[in-house]
Amino acid sequence: MGELVANLGTYIVNNTTEATKTIDAIVVLEDTIFSSIKVAGTDAKSTYLADSAIAIKAGAIITPINDVQFSGVTLTSGSVALVLG
Repeated sequence: MGELVANLGTYIVNNTTEATKTIDAIVVLEDTIFSSIKVAGTDAKSTYLADSAIAIKAGAIITPINDVQFSGVTLTSGSVALVLG
């Protein structure tokens, strides 16, 4: 439930610099291409995206599998809101 109300706040990523945070969810704000989605410092993008070369559409919400948290995100283009954990 905390992911939905962003109890610990959000952080907007709108550049191509890696954002290293403790992340409960990623909300896609516009069509976005991810360079990396990290779990425990390791890129796990292929676990969450079928084809990382195609933009993820605005409105998509990406949440971690197995009750872990994301540790970082890098974008190629677009913008996302990180729900902090």
